[in-house]
Amino acid sequence: MTSDEAKKKPILRCQKNGPYVVKDLKDLSRWDGERLPTFPTMSLCRCGKSNSMPDCDGTHITIGFDSRKITDGEWDYRASYVGKKITIHDNRGICAHSGFCTDGLPSVWKIGEEPWIDPDGASVEQIIETIKKCPSGALSYSINDVEHRDQDRSPAIRISKDGPHWVVGGVALENEPRGEEVSLEHYTLCRCGGSKNKPFCDGTHWHIGFKDEVPGEAAAAEDTALKDGTTSDADGWVRVADINEIDEGQIRTVTVDGKSIVLTSHDGEIGALDARCPHQGGPLDQGSIERGLLRCPWHGWGFDPLTGEAVEGGSHDVPSYPVEVRDGGVYIRSATDDETATTISDIMIETMVNWGVTHVFGIVGHSNLGVAEAVRKQEVKGTLEYISVRHEGAASFACSAYAKLSGKPAACLTIAGPGATNLLTGLWDAKMDRVPVLALTGQVNTQVLGPGAFQEIDLAAAFRSVSTWSQTVLGSSNHPELMNLALKHATVKRDVAHLIFPDEVQRLGADPDQEPSGPTGRIAPTAIAPPDESLDKAMARIAAARRPVIIVGYGAKTAMERVIALAERLHSPIITTFKAKGQISDLHAHAAGVLGRSGTPVAANSMNEADLLIVFGASFSDHTGISQMKPTIQVDSERLALGKSHPIDVPVWGDIAVTVDRILERLPGDLVAIDQLGELADRWKIWRAEKQRRAKEDHGNGVNSAAIFAALTRQAPATAVIAVDVGNNTYSFGRYFECINHTVLMSGYLGSIGFGFPAAMGAWAAAPGKSILAVTGDGGFGQYLAEFTTAVKYGMNITTILLNNGEYGKISNEQKDIEMPVWQTGLHNPNFAEFAKNCGGYGVRVARIDELDDAIAGAIVHMGPAIVEIMSDGELV
Repeated sequence: MTSDEAKKKPILRCQKNGPYVVKDLKDLSRWDGERLPTFPTMSLCRCGKSNSMPDCDGTHITIGFDSRKITDGEWDYRASYVGKKITIHDNRGICAHSGFCTDGLPSVWKIGEEPWIDPDGASVEQIIETIKKCPSGALSYSINDVEHRDQDRSPAIRISKDGPHWVVGGVALENEPRGEEVSLEHYTLCRCGGSKNKPFCDGTHWHIGFKDEVPGEAAAAEDTALKDGTTSDADGWVRVADINEIDEGQIRTVTVDGKSIVLTSHDGEIGALDARCPHQGGPLDQGSIERGLLRCPWHGWGFDPLTGEAVEGGSHDVPSYPVEVRDGGVYIRSATDDETATTISDIMIETMVNWGVTHVFGIVGHSNLGVAEAVRKQEVKGTLEYISVRHEGAASFACSAYAKLSGKPAACLTIAGPGATNLLTGLWDAKMDRVPVLALTGQVNTQVLGPGAFQEIDLAAAFRSVSTWSQTVLGSSNHPELMNLALKHATVKRDVAHLIFPDEVQRLGADPDQEPSGPTGRIAPTAIAPPDESLDKAMARIAAARRPVIIVGYGAKTAMERVIALAERLHSPIITTFKAKGQISDLHAHAAGVLGRSGTPVAANSMNEADLLIVFGASFSDHTGISQMKPTIQVDSERLALGKSHPIDVPVWGDIAVTVDRILERLPGDLVAIDQLGELADRWKIWRAEKQRRAKEDHGNGVNSAAIFAALTRQAPATAVIAVDVGNNTYSFGRYFECINHTVLMSGYLGSIGFGFPAAMGAWAAAPGKSILAVTGDGGFGQYLAEFTTAVKYGMNITTILLNNGEYGKISNEQKDIEMPVWQTGLHNPNFAEFAKNCGGYGVRVARIDELDDAIAGAIVHMGPAIVEIMSDGELV
């Protein structure tokens, strides 16, 4: 298999409380051998109730499907049965009880006997053939101590009759924990919705009588089989209730085709009305029948409960639906085609998807329901993943981190008023660190906009400073073009774009002439070559320098391979800003570590010895402290960034990768630069010895930071993504932790406390399969600690290293530094490790240095959210 073919190997992801999303599968078939059509992305039902089997139709949402694993068993608990020629391995934890073993070879698999497997009960060949039929991977065998667990098959999914999905050929299961001794080549996934071992089948389909319709049977189904609004007959009539379930004067809500409808009983007749009052959308299902009228609970408007005619309060009738009572059941006609027509929101969200947006973080609420419905439809199709957070600020921080890691925008969705304003801090973080984010906010109805309606604020004014582009969506707008412009501004300017959706506009039918759009033909290459004049001046400085030092900022992230090649030609150290930590391994011969307040003496001394600074993609912030006294070449793709803080000897405008290539091409062969690598190695030796000394300090007030980050350096996976918060914990991380191939995310120029954990959520979404760590203090984590429940809900594999010193330690130190009394920095904390357990995650508390490594290692291998709470010394930072 070529590398390109390997990249195309199908993947399967289990959506939380939703379908199986399958990508790049070419072979999907039914139990009768019929091949089914496949698409690049498919959503397969796993709630067992879809009317479009095997495809998901969104029914999981209306029935409240719960995808959690609820069995108390382990993922695998394997037993081995040793025979004379073959050993049979049996893993009861993943058995789907398909019966191929007990039915096919009962002389070996003996129900009701103990031991129940006899490896000498048949020939080796018969046993092997029977084991190969096991679809779940529960059975394998060993001969001469060599285990045979997998088979050589092409990727495929077979839909078994009245049973699970049989998955073969190594279709990668992305986001579910697996046992250590199970087949990765084949497994069975629950399709009835009832398994206690979700997503895997545990045989529940047998007990609940799960059945598949044979093609052709559906048309012959009896009308009496129609129930709960899930199926309609050929004429569109849907059975929604039994007649004895609706008493005189009662209001009952049912759902048909995703639409809420109220059933009423009045004077012995049944009525069916739209559940929303035409005034301001009041919930009629929460109203009452009073004096023969169905009254809206918000403003008391009265309607005929059978016809929906407006009798008191207004002139707009409530839409009604035909009703029939037959065979003891109440039937209504399905919603009209207009109810399922493409909306403005559908067009805009599909355009957003076409731009490559794959994740939306947010909270669904009363003033964004139309947009939320459009997002839901895309999630059902498998093109979007929606993550529901507990606070909108976490959504915008997650989007910011997503963009910092991937370079691509994610979207955050909120209601009007407070939901929208809660986004602002995370959006400012994205703006100041120059990354693309799309904000989608609801707004009150335009009919009440202006006088000061509930939750109405001037969102255009509120977002004017934080966004590079902000527009209100109107019914007459060019809707796909608005989304195009939003994402073009976000992408090209690396900034925040904002769209405001008035409530009623979201659900309006789209103009039939408007089609979803996308980025084709709208984005040009950004590889800007530097002017020859600037490059000539830079080359003259480089040719004359004996001790050049390279400094890289976050802006050089994508050009590091070329920058390292330049350092190798110049025999020079590479210093990073704190935001660029991890862009070169600290074990690399040219690495000099971080410069500035979060840095090390290795970097500081290397800069002080330099006679030329070559700076790529850095901002010259006070925090970094790049010397203004040294001759400097600054290269940046942003013209405003050149000489922003002070005059630069040689400012060079150009794409960093292109510029470094030009420099490499023009470097003379007789450079005067000396080899600084020996000095650099000596500085690292001295600093590492000092770190070891500090790691042994113990004042009896908790674990010191040098020891904490030495342990994290030893235990963190080499390619982990690490989101760091703000505070002493972050200074210590920058100073003591040594990166290998790690990626570090931070709130750089805004420096917002609370960033760490929501950022880790964004990183989890942006880098599936990567190990995600959050480094935070008790102050920062406390600001968004409820999001730990979000991580549990979505099974986010995030390990949080939480330094608990009982205070805002950085502020305490600052008060001491200016000889002020320490005041109001103390914190009253819960036991964070126990909090993690209460939320359904993993938690461990550490109070001693010798506990660090085991605690961190155990949390990292845990499949899901985990907290390592370290009782730390606020003085030993």
